[in-house]
Amino acid sequence: MASSAEILIVEDDEVIKSTLAYNLARQGFGVHQATTGEEALRLTRKLRPDLILLDVMLPGESGVEVCRKVRERDESVVIIMITAKDAEEDKVRGFEAGADDYVTKPFGMKELFARLAANLKRSEAGARGKILEAGDLTLDTKNFTAKVAGEPLNLRLKEFELLAALASSPGELKSREELAKEVWGHAGVGSSRTIDVHIRRIRAALEATSRYEFVHTARGLGYRFEAKERSGERIEAR
Repeated sequence: MASSAEILIVEDDEVIKSTLAYNLARQGFGVHQATTGEEALRLTRKLRPDLILLDVMLPGESGVEVCRKVRERDESVVIIMITAKDAEEDKVRGFEAGADDYVTKPFGMKELFARLAANLKRSEAGARGKILEAGDLTLDTKNFTAKVAGEPLNLRLKEFELLAALASSPGELKSREELAKEVWGHAGVGSSRTIDVHIRRIRAALEATSRYEFVHTARGLGYRFEAKERSGERIEAR
């Protein structure tokens, strides 16, 4: 899996960090390393990596806080969190901070490389992009921008990708597992509340600005995209 992508490893365990660095370098990645959250933030600003492998338990600033701060500056970098914590609440917390994917220790290199390839492929595919329009909503999948009635809509990268996955097939019911495969590259995330958390954020952003309802729930089955004008006045942001 040769690649020219630049990867920043943020890990305080020297054995894990050196093992990751060695195996990633063998695959052709450009590899950079950080031990603390503060160092990770500094290197992210300096290097602008394509992908960050981010441990959650770090000395000083936690990986979740690092993820949140990186996302405030850059929506394009792929962030994969690596941690020994596998509770659903921990995963939801990571995704809410802006993580793209989540790998639980211990993990195999084949699994990690598959996650890397899937996330980088989707990131590169966005460069080709297309325009999706429905109601007063416009999605530009090349530039990862969303607008309602011409005004920018504030969405995180994964929220945008999830909305685009639904909007690309209007009227079609998509299960959580199908959406997880499209947006994260694997179905495992669909068994958690991750999809629901992202949908809730998407709806909140749309309801604050649009006169349409776009994302509809089929209870126990999944979600469907359809532009339906709402009755009554628009809900204003508070």
